[in-house]
Amino acid sequence: MLCATSRLLAARTATALPAQPRGRGPGARCRRRELHFPGHPELDLDDFLTGRLARPSVPVGRRAILRRGRMPPAVGGGPARSELRPRRGRCGPQTARVVGPNETAKPAARSRKRPGWGSQHFEAAGRWALLALVTLLSFATRFHRLDEPPHVCWDETHFGKMGSYYINRTFFFDVHPPLGKMLIGLAGYLSGYDGTFLFQKPGDKYEHHNYMGMRGFCAFLGSLLVPFAYLIVLELSNSLPAALLTAALLTFDTGCLTLSQYILLDPILMFFIMAAMLSMVKYNSCANRPFSAPWWFWLSLTGINLAGALGVKFVGLFIILQVGWNTISDLWHLFGDLSLSVVTLGKHLTARILCLIVLPLTLYTATYAVHFMVLNKSGPGDGFFSSAFQARLSGNNLHNASIPEHLAYGSVITVKNLRMAIGYLHSHRHLYPEGIGARQQQVTTYLHKDYNNLWIIKKHNTNADPLDPSLPVEFVRHGDIIRLEHKETSQNLHSHYHEAPLTRKHYQVTGYGINGTGDSNDFWRIEVVNRKFGNRIKVLRSRIRLIHLVTGCVLGSSGKVLPKWGWEQLEVTCTPYLKETLNSIWNVEDHINPKLPNISLDVLQPSFPEVLLESHMVMIRGNNGLKPKDNEFTSKPWHWPVNYQGLRFSGINDTDFRVYLLGNPVIWWLNLLSIALYLLLGSIIAVAVQRGAHLPAEVEGLSQVLLQGGGQLLLGWILHYFPFFLMGRILYFHHYFPAMLFSSMLTGILWDTLLRLWAWSLASSSLARGLYVVGNLSLLLGTAYSFYLFHPLAYGMVGPLAQDPRSPMAGLRWLESWDF
Repeated sequence: MLCATSRLLAARTATALPAQPRGRGPGARCRRRELHFPGHPELDLDDFLTGRLARPSVPVGRRAILRRGRMPPAVGGGPARSELRPRRGRCGPQTARVVGPNETAKPAARSRKRPGWGSQHFEAAGRWALLALVTLLSFATRFHRLDEPPHVCWDETHFGKMGSYYINRTFFFDVHPPLGKMLIGLAGYLSGYDGTFLFQKPGDKYEHHNYMGMRGFCAFLGSLLVPFAYLIVLELSNSLPAALLTAALLTFDTGCLTLSQYILLDPILMFFIMAAMLSMVKYNSCANRPFSAPWWFWLSLTGINLAGALGVKFVGLFIILQVGWNTISDLWHLFGDLSLSVVTLGKHLTARILCLIVLPLTLYTATYAVHFMVLNKSGPGDGFFSSAFQARLSGNNLHNASIPEHLAYGSVITVKNLRMAIGYLHSHRHLYPEGIGARQQQVTTYLHKDYNNLWIIKKHNTNADPLDPSLPVEFVRHGDIIRLEHKETSQNLHSHYHEAPLTRKHYQVTGYGINGTGDSNDFWRIEVVNRKFGNRIKVLRSRIRLIHLVTGCVLGSSGKVLPKWGWEQLEVTCTPYLKETLNSIWNVEDHINPKLPNISLDVLQPSFPEVLLESHMVMIRGNNGLKPKDNEFTSKPWHWPVNYQGLRFSGINDTDFRVYLLGNPVIWWLNLLSIALYLLLGSIIAVAVQRGAHLPAEVEGLSQVLLQGGGQLLLGWILHYFPFFLMGRILYFHHYFPAMLFSSMLTGILWDTLLRLWAWSLASSSLARGLYVVGNLSLLLGTAYSFYLFHPLAYGMVGPLAQDPRSPMAGLRWLESWDF
């Protein structure tokens, strides 16, 4: 097909002959095959292949001559909405190609044969019937055996637990924005789940707990991906077969099916991505009716779905980039339309700012307002946030608390690092292992509240008990030399010239001494940032640094995770680099001293903008710090399009109920082939058009669909795939699935276009029709049969593993890396 297309385009380049009116000159009869069908003299092949048995046959590439209005955005409505515009080249502006009188006479005459109302009604009914069919099939496949397995699978242990936190109003920390988890919690609450299941680990039985509401909600949104893709492709290509093929690819993909059946964020994220894409192409199709009710509706809905995508995961930024590029292209075309006034251009710009920037940001911010309002109880996420943030959480020891305002000797305190997600200065009775500096007590930072976070602040040169009632209160001041004694182990905070465990050129920090008695390496000078010597130190509000008196280094945390010998807590070092960074700045949080009066902490609670900013800083740092768990399968981005390796959702042994996340290899490899073919064919057509080739009307219309509609989908695939190559965080196979949606839609458009071009090149109408029908049926039946072969991956397997020749799946293990 590609060779035939290439020869066809090469034969029509501008270098062959001087431009002549079509229908005249040598070889004019070869420029277009007018194929007619018995009983329908008004039909050409394009009419027959699109199923429009009586539509006007004005050639696609020349409809602009018969229409009024401006050029729509680069992509949106398919060939029926394309127009010719002046093309600028090296020699300046060029007008649209002139059509000869003989050429326009025939289409004009044929265009008077309008389809009857019955024909239009039948066509519309057919489209709705197919939409209903693919929707029904999508729901049937996603809800089939939804209750199996009746135990926790893979990341349900995280997102199911977070749904429980919302029901119980318990604060937690997660690296993703809150909308997806809130919706899961809402679905569980509305379906009768009481939030008492612990979701401790994969494999835990749900027993009497109602988990089907949360799974059903995710399956519902996952089921809508198929009709959304159908409508997007139909809008971009105006082809029912292309839309139907796309729907089949997504319906019969075992990977999309698996992700849609569990309590995960992925189906929610993909729902908003596809809804935003559908809204965008629908809004593009209304470009010739600006400021109409449908135009406003789809533009506003695009903004709402963008907020939803970003509110579930930060990768929602990729669809925002795509919509942003489409919007810039749209405004650029409007700017070039000299018939529009400056006031009209201002209205267009204002509408897009309101609907695509202000509205999404408002909704996105509102999700956090609801998030903080619902989660008002202290929970496992407190330690990731600042002391002022924790003061707003009911049940936290800082909530409605009263503590002494100024730090005094003898006080029992906790010291918290100001860098997000570092935690509290911590020690425990475990020693550094052999070969890791001095074999002394470990000092780390720990994110959670713990008795091992407590320290006693003492003078450096005396062992007298400062809490003795006979002694006066003595406040700690900026510039004082102090000791910090660990309350639980009575060892002093200590440093020396031994190298830190993980960070080169930093010094080791340990716990040293017996019952508070150590040496001069236990002495630290306490300094308040931007304060004068002698000033008192305020609890929570003073930003302090601890300078080691002997080495001159500064106490800090590198943020690096220690190995298992350090309980995977964070490394504490003493850095010789004295530059002020958040890693080396601390504040005193808890403060217990019975000799001092207390003040209320209500005045320290942060404002909503401060809470919003802090939560984002913590999420970004948490994302960058994600590490793989034991026996966890991670992957690299280049693995994903080739379906190199899947993920175990449930079960390991041959006696377990096993679910394995793997894309349908027939569909995924077809998608990969389609991307390569698209790049090749799209390049050929683009070069031919740029060289001034005069394409037949049918080829010109299909080329517009391929370059414009297909180009929009290729851009979506690129934006949702290639940024992962730049990410330093841990990556998993399921990250590719948003990109897979775009590659499947591109496959539908590409193969429909290839079959049409191949059929058009044939002289026989019956042969062309047969080729087109057989080609589409082959693709549809092939994907359905591949689903029949691989469906146990999604619906569950029991028995011998695929490595065992006795396994019914043994013959389907096409790659050694497939571990099902």
